[in-house]
Amino acid sequence: MLQVTPLTEGWVLRHPDGAGDPIPAEVPGCVHTDLLAAGLIPDPFLGRNEAEVAWVGRRDWTYETDLAAGSAHEQTDLVFDGLDTVAELSLDGRPLGRVRNMHRSHRFDVTGLSGRLAVRFVSAYAEAEAVRGQLGERPAAYAEPYQYVRKMACSFGWDWGPTLVTAGIWRPVRLEHWSTARFARVRPLVTVEDGAGRVELAVDVERTRVEAPLAVEATAGGVTARAEVDGTGAVVRLRVPDAELWWPRGQGGQPLYDVEVTLLHGDEVLDVWRRRVGFRTVGLDTAPDAAGTGFALVVNGERLFARGVNWIPDDVFPARITRDRYRERLTQAAEAGVDLVRVWGGGIYESEDFYDVCDELGLLVWQDFPFACAAYPEEQPLRGEVEAEARENVVRLMPHPSLVLWNGNNENLWGFRDWGWEPRLAGDSWGEGYYLGVLPRVVAELDPTRPYTAGSPWSGSWRHHPNDPAHGTHHSWEVWNRQDYADYRLSVPRFVAEFGWQAPPAHATLRRALPGEELAPDSPGMLHHQKADDGNGKLERGLARHFAVPEKDFDRWHYLMQVNQARAVAAGIEHWRSHWPVCAGTVVWQLNDCWPVTSWAVIDGDGREKPLYHELKRLYADRLATVRRHGDGLELALVNQSGRAWSGEVELRRMAVDGRVLGGAGERFMVDRRAVGTVAVPPSLLPAGPDEFLVADASGSSRPGEAGSGGGLRALYFPAPDREIPYPRPEFDVALEPGVGITVTARTLVRDLLLQADRLDPDARADRGLVTLLPGERVTIGVRGWRTPDAAAARAALFCVEPA
Repeated sequence: MLQVTPLTEGWVLRHPDGAGDPIPAEVPGCVHTDLLAAGLIPDPFLGRNEAEVAWVGRRDWTYETDLAAGSAHEQTDLVFDGLDTVAELSLDGRPLGRVRNMHRSHRFDVTGLSGRLAVRFVSAYAEAEAVRGQLGERPAAYAEPYQYVRKMACSFGWDWGPTLVTAGIWRPVRLEHWSTARFARVRPLVTVEDGAGRVELAVDVERTRVEAPLAVEATAGGVTARAEVDGTGAVVRLRVPDAELWWPRGQGGQPLYDVEVTLLHGDEVLDVWRRRVGFRTVGLDTAPDAAGTGFALVVNGERLFARGVNWIPDDVFPARITRDRYRERLTQAAEAGVDLVRVWGGGIYESEDFYDVCDELGLLVWQDFPFACAAYPEEQPLRGEVEAEARENVVRLMPHPSLVLWNGNNENLWGFRDWGWEPRLAGDSWGEGYYLGVLPRVVAELDPTRPYTAGSPWSGSWRHHPNDPAHGTHHSWEVWNRQDYADYRLSVPRFVAEFGWQAPPAHATLRRALPGEELAPDSPGMLHHQKADDGNGKLERGLARHFAVPEKDFDRWHYLMQVNQARAVAAGIEHWRSHWPVCAGTVVWQLNDCWPVTSWAVIDGDGREKPLYHELKRLYADRLATVRRHGDGLELALVNQSGRAWSGEVELRRMAVDGRVLGGAGERFMVDRRAVGTVAVPPSLLPAGPDEFLVADASGSSRPGEAGSGGGLRALYFPAPDREIPYPRPEFDVALEPGVGITVTARTLVRDLLLQADRLDPDARADRGLVTLLPGERVTIGVRGWRTPDAAAARAALFCVEPA
């Protein structure tokens, strides 16, 4: 049987010019992390150290170890699951091969060989600049040459990430010893037909003995099937009766079935392939209708509103991302109500661990092919690499039921049309042949069970503008860049695949990342950890539309920026969800960060949740209440994305900011499953000025865990920006709850109360974010990781909106 010898020990890293002694190297890993472990570079995540280590990405580096490939087997292969990126391999100086793609694996026959294995990495800059010289200049959103090399684009920097151009053996490496034959590829097509699960396994084998008779045996769900190998291939079909369906989280369970495929030579087991699969159907509804062209995911026949987040690599050094870290981050997403994660095209095809966790949690995965914000040459040497990586990764990820959509690129079709690329290209290739040719062909051939879309945004054809909100997917960035977040309410895109608002990371994250710095919005470290073009300017202009911008109080600035982020995203999601089924999804930019930075992330680079995280729990709950304008009046929209009807009663109150109730009314409601209902607000309850607001409490058969007192939901409507509202000075009492946290009791209106738990202890976490209390109401905020509870410290860590 095939035997595996991991090659994780004994590696060293050296500079090819021979300068200095070699240092111990960790494999998997990268040059930066090895230099960091050896104390040869400062931590690039701290202060402005990023600039101090820029030289690392401009150098060539060599990894070495002793290789003994001797074995009683007929063949031994040296297998790298990932090399980052351009490398020349040799054994005792004898060339083994050259590679130039981070996104694929590489295999070399080393039968009977031994000696000193060297993997010499050429600077990705040198490779990119050589390809650019060969194929010509192509436009991009950033100056770095990431479009000329098949490498994680964001390692060259992004508007939220550092420029740390990596090199190294970033995924596992091993020796595989085998005889007679081995599996070269197993391609599972998993479908559901007439209530039964079907698994069709297309098997390719590699042989050392052509004449040896081979068979393949497969099992799943207690069913076994067998087929003879014809030459180098076979197809085995399994039918699993009464298979349980795999559902997205919140819609049903996530049963997973073990599939085992065995390669046999007589009774001898030569190789075994094992994966888990889930039985479900998936489709993409892009039918034209009165509003334009739809874009809705359909799972097991159910048309869904996708409650999504965009995922970037969780570390700029992806070899450091462990299975536990994937589970932590994705569990955070699931607990915030997320049911779809888009793996963004400037990153990587993630490891098996990522998709395994999504399978278990019921998180749908939208997978971009790695192309982002640039014109990509379609000539060699890139074209062959693109098709090879696509073929490998489509097959690698096929077993995962969580994977529901392949997407050709991020913003490149839009960029060609709107960003001035077309005249600059003057007819040169730019990637269209990948997105509308190579990639859909590969998906149709290898994975016909899943839909493919050419890009995001994409209107479905060149008949419409690529980012037309009425057709297909839409990226909404004009609001963040130039407008007030209230302008999200001016349109109803069919599917909002990107939108977002920035905020700084948690206070403790800033303190760790900027040691010793006197924090200010424009302090050197804060500016260095703000990568967006005019990022702070956009933050402050966005805040000034709603609040007076604090000039000297950093803590107040920090709190209000986090409030503004949560409110901005809420404005978009509430509006778009209330217009289901015209709008069929929102994908917030972005879930996570790859280092400590001011960005659009929901969870910061140290894994701490911003207030937006807790707001997402409300916004992405199955049931949502929101007040929206309707003609000259207001109405309460009741969004029911659950699988059963929702009925109850709405209590409407018109209130003054001083706490007086100025009027009220109640009304029964009933909303069908996966539908939106409305309740008109009587004219007598419309706020008459900035000193009044509307409270809408919806009670009834809500699902456990939804926000609101007694299982109900609350929506608030303030008719004016905060800077125009004559708030009373907030008054509230704080009491410790031993073993739980704190209870806050309001004596006045307290708007957007927030406990910044990391100010109590860097390890402390609060179980809720922003909460608005009416006079007399109370809230208990759970806190874990708070080692020395103290009421005075709790009060100092509480923030809320104050009078202008």
